[in-house]
Amino acid sequence: MGKFKKIETKIDGVYVIEPTVFGDNRGYFMETYSKKDFEEIGLNYEFLQDNQSKSKKGVLRGLHFQKENTQAKLVRCIKGEVFDVAVDLRPGSKTYGKWEGVVLSEENKKMFMIPRGFAHGFLVLSDEAEFTYKCDDIYNHEAEGGLKYDDPDVGIVWPIDNLNKEDLITSEKDAKWPSLKELKQTDLFKNLKNNE
Repeated sequence: MGKFKKIETKIDGVYVIEPTVFGDNRGYFMETYSKKDFEEIGLNYEFLQDNQSKSKKGVLRGLHFQKENTQAKLVRCIKGEVFDVAVDLRPGSKTYGKWEGVVLSEENKKMFMIPRGFAHGFLVLSDEAEFTYKCDDIYNHEAEGGLKYDDPDVGIVWPIDNLNKEDLITSEKDAKWPSLKELKQTDLFKNLKNNE
């Protein structure tokens, strides 16, 4: 049996990854990434950069993408719990504009594999959360783009039962991203098409 289980989602190329966890009375041990083992399950990525963030409950980060230096991401939550989302922005994709979401937590230890061509974001469900991600290209501030997190045409069902929409905490920048319809009419969309 391999060290990682790849679970398909309704969007081609987006996977939930479950690591093998070895636990005993001392705690646990697991590998969080192995190039060889990922290749064995059909995930061939060359990760170049690792990132980590800490956020409090109600923080919604995203939805982000890069129009150049597009990035595939392997994401996980190492403390607390988040609802993580990927939106397909690949022009010509049969699932263009569709989203997939998964709860990632320090308890379930799941990871989310998001290929290039997606907008990505997450909502913190616990009192605080620490979130890490591996990227297969560098971050390029000049090339960043975003998608409105509450675009009704995308229809993400954020689990905000314990929060009012007014209690969501976003950056000023994240609150101003365009809708999918608006995005499609910008140069960002044309650049995405050329950088798949």
